[in-house]
Amino acid sequence: MKLDILVLAAHPDDAELGCGGTILKHVAMGHKVGVVDFTRGELGTRGTRETREKEAADSAKILGLSVRENLGLPDGFFKNEKEHQLEVVKAIRKYQPDIVLANARYDRHPDHGRGSELAFEACFLSGLAKVSTGQTPWRPKVIYHYIQSQLLQPDIVVDVTDFWDKKMEAIRAFKTQFYDPNSKEPDTFISSPAFMNLVESRGQEFGHAIGAKYGEGYNVRRHVGVKYLTDLI
Repeated sequence: MKLDILVLAAHPDDAELGCGGTILKHVAMGHKVGVVDFTRGELGTRGTRETREKEAADSAKILGLSVRENLGLPDGFFKNEKEHQLEVVKAIRKYQPDIVLANARYDRHPDHGRGSELAFEACFLSGLAKVSTGQTPWRPKVIYHYIQSQLLQPDIVVDVTDFWDKKMEAIRAFKTQFYDPNSKEPDTFISSPAFMNLVESRGQEFGHAIGAKYGEGYNVRRHVGVKYLTDLI
């Protein structure tokens, strides 16, 4: 299946938090969007591999994804090295996306920055004919890095105002991970009400920067080009 947009994410729920609104907006426009999670988030304090797998599937339905799969790389220990690069290359060649959305280049969780580099290098390697996986070489046109916990200055911001509520619904599909006053599991950085407030305020801050109610920010590694200045209106 060829996708228009492929989201590469270190953990289940990274895509929802970082670019859930962008996914929903482009699905609504008729684009095919998929997510490939690198790990099952098995080192997370709350939940289990099984519950996170179900939560990811539930969220995928809310987002309207064409496909969601998990590479099963080791949470916390995957590397930007040949073995794991080839697994990501296979996914890129399988789905042949024009656009890749990947983890933040720098973030509180070291998996995010490492996932960013793994995605970036795999996108390049995927276009090399002599990297053999038994598939046709494919290099995405662009890769954008969604912003996560650490506040980074965005290079571009997508207006996701009309899809914010559904983005939050997709996030809340990960019931074991986020705030639940009835949960008996240990408190974590992302399970507090303050974290959900951060997600809300970040969306408002990025939205305000472009004259919208809610936005999602991205960093790029090369200049963004447009054919006409009117494309920026």
